Amino acid sequence: MPAATDTSRLVEIAVGSRPAAWERMGFALADGLVVIGSTCIRPTGAGGGMERWTLAGVENVAFDGLATTVVEDAAPPPGQPEHPNGARRIDHVVVRTPSLDRTLAAFDDAGLELRRTRDAGGGARQGFLWVGDTIIELVEAPGGDPSAPAAFWGLVVVVGDIDLAAGIAGDALGEVRDAVQRGRRIATVRESAGLGLPVALMTPHVKAAR
Repeated sequence: MPAATDTSRLVEIAVGSRPAAWERMGFALADGLVVIGSTCIRPTGAGGGMERWTLAGVENVAFDGLATTVVEDAAPPPGQPEHPNGARRIDHVVVRTPSLDRTLAAFDDAGLELRRTRDAGGGARQGFLWVGDTIIELVEAPGGDPSAPAAFWGLVVVVGDIDLAAGIAGDALGEVRDAVQRGRRIATVRESAGLGLPVALMTPHVKAAR
């Protein structure tokens, strides 16, 4: 994982699930928040998936319809508690869009730099940016209304020991398998866990051998 070189940060993600659902997956709560690395997840209990995010160190633009609060300078989150499942940081947040170019233009207006794009096959394209130490993965899939706004989809959390996390989650976590990135393993949280949005647990980045 490259170190962040700018002052941007993903400060908070508000999700509609209940705090107890996160606790059952092995996340520790502090004052109603799940603090993972430099980001707080706020379970609101309102129902639904990812409701909005708060970003710091970016320009206040429309973000192609994504519900966004922009703050000039956010205080660091409270100290991260020790999560029983070993959660360390948010690896990436996934955003779906009917127009990758349009959504990338919005993020560019916010001052966030496109790092790379990828042809995902079947007509799908991906674009990758960094907000602080978190990757934003924009996914364009063919079909759908091209005029529709971008939409939050899900996120991936890095855990130190995915087998430990799987033991805590039990049937709420799918099979642990090899990830696309070489040397990493991943497992998807099942809908029955009640987190309200797609979440996956993933092992840390593997340093390339010199």
